[in-house]
Amino acid sequence: MSGELTGFTIGIPADRGRDELAALLEHRGARVVVAPALRIAPLLDDTRLRAATLACLKRPPDVLVASTGLGVRGWLTAAEGWGLAGQLRSALSRAYIVTCGAPADVAVRATGLATGRMPATQSCDEAVEHLRNRGVADQVVAVLLHGERRPECTAILETAGAEQVIEVSVYRWAPATDPAPLSRLVDLVTGRLVDAVTFTSAPAVDALLQAAGPRVDAMLAALRRDVLAAGVGPVTAAPLRRHQVPVLVPDRARLDALARTLADELPTRSVSVRVAGHQLTLRGHAAVIDGELRPLAPAPMAVLRALAGTPGRVLSRAALLRTLPRGADGHAVEMAVARIRAGLRAPGVVQTVVKRGYRLAVD
Repeated sequence: MSGELTGFTIGIPADRGRDELAALLEHRGARVVVAPALRIAPLLDDTRLRAATLACLKRPPDVLVASTGLGVRGWLTAAEGWGLAGQLRSALSRAYIVTCGAPADVAVRATGLATGRMPATQSCDEAVEHLRNRGVADQVVAVLLHGERRPECTAILETAGAEQVIEVSVYRWAPATDPAPLSRLVDLVTGRLVDAVTFTSAPAVDALLQAAGPRVDAMLAALRRDVLAAGVGPVTAAPLRRHQVPVLVPDRARLDALARTLADELPTRSVSVRVAGHQLTLRGHAAVIDGELRPLAPAPMAVLRALAGTPGRVLSRAALLRTLPRGADGHAVEMAVARIRAGLRAPGVVQTVVKRGYRLAVD
């Protein structure tokens, strides 16, 4: 076995940074389920964009937060169509610019704006925290949005004393073209078949909650107790926290910090026990016996986890049946136990207690 996250399954309904985050988690041994929650769609009406542009020309912003490379290019293209591109560049050239992610950084540099005054961050959360620490009192802040509005970011900046926050939206978020992966992720979360779900933006949280539909209460119950929710920063975590879901947030709002925080937290939730002369550890949805990873299907894993939760105690078939999907019968418990024995390849780990049920043969 290698990797701090070996055995754990993590869902990523990310709208941005999902490939980078998936690579970071897989490098640590995790199994990743990617289910894009959103897609980018152009604005059908650019009235608001023009109004925001005119506001920036009337009172040039002291600070610009650019969270999207596509948005930077789209904004200047739209301004060019209105004959305002030169004025807009001039207004933005005076701003202290913060870019969120490499694409935004590259796009801003390509315009020649404020080279050398662009602290590069990886998320809007980190950018807002940077500006709050730097100070925005009595300043005008323009926020180039990555999709939908970010009222949490705006509220934080206004609370920090910003004179005005101008939200600039070049495109909007739309539902994913194929809703099946996201619906499948809802099933996995509700069924406790993933160990964690990561979020890189508040809109992705909202999209997952909307995708759950009538299952939203069941999914929130799973996130409150059994499935770890992790957000890249406090702004991203806010929609879940409003639903009383505890959210793991790294010290820094960066994808690498998010992956590292998960790698620190999830192994602490492992269960280890000495049984029949073997060291058995349950890591997420996989078993490790004597250091060797033994993947198990969901049903046998659920039964094994129940047995390990009360090591040495006999659990009846009826009690174990409650850990299986609705509609399973007593024969399903017997099949799950048989598959545990075959999968672990360690005789004597699970004992049959005649007329009573099953137990782990704890040393």
